[in-house]
Amino acid sequence: MSFLDKFVAIVAPPESDQDRADARRNAEEISRDHGWLAMALEHHRQIEAAFERARGSGDAAGRLQAMKELALVLNGHSLAEETVLYPALVEHSEKVGATMAYEEQQMTKVQMHMLEHLDPMSQEWLDKLEHIRGAVLHHMYQEESNWFLDLARKTDATEGAMLTQRFAEEFDRYAGHAIPEPLSQPA
Repeated sequence: MSFLDKFVAIVAPPESDQDRADARRNAEEISRDHGWLAMALEHHRQIEAAFERARGSGDAAGRLQAMKELALVLNGHSLAEETVLYPALVEHSEKVGATMAYEEQQMTKVQMHMLEHLDPMSQEWLDKLEHIRGAVLHHMYQEESNWFLDLARKTDATEGAMLTQRFAEEFDRYAGHAIPEPLSQPA
């Protein structure tokens, strides 16, 4: 953990599991009327499951496979957000949140790159994975508790339908389908 990470953890402690669960439950209720939000939440569940598979795999091949599956859904999801949802946030006076979201996702991509260069059976690999997981969970919490709820409130049905279509298209462009099938368990 870097000095900056330690400082941020002291000044702004991470949200609790209960905070995340409450935010998710609230976002799921709102997502009933916003297809793009429902897709984003499904991607978030897929990302969480992929992290769990990577953390739980007991051999190098399994960890590498889980990491590849995580990267696929994580990158597809982030690129769809960066192309469709974050510009909509900016359009609806949420520039600070959108800027923070872009920066967080770029740092996650850098950290995933660094993870690829570590021995998957090392403690360093597990520590790096946990660092990435913590950052991603916090990022998803921000989206589910604030940014995306604000966007849902500020969009009408026509714009919401366009966001849903475009979000699905952009995810499909990278990951191959709008809502990913459950990722396979390593053998």
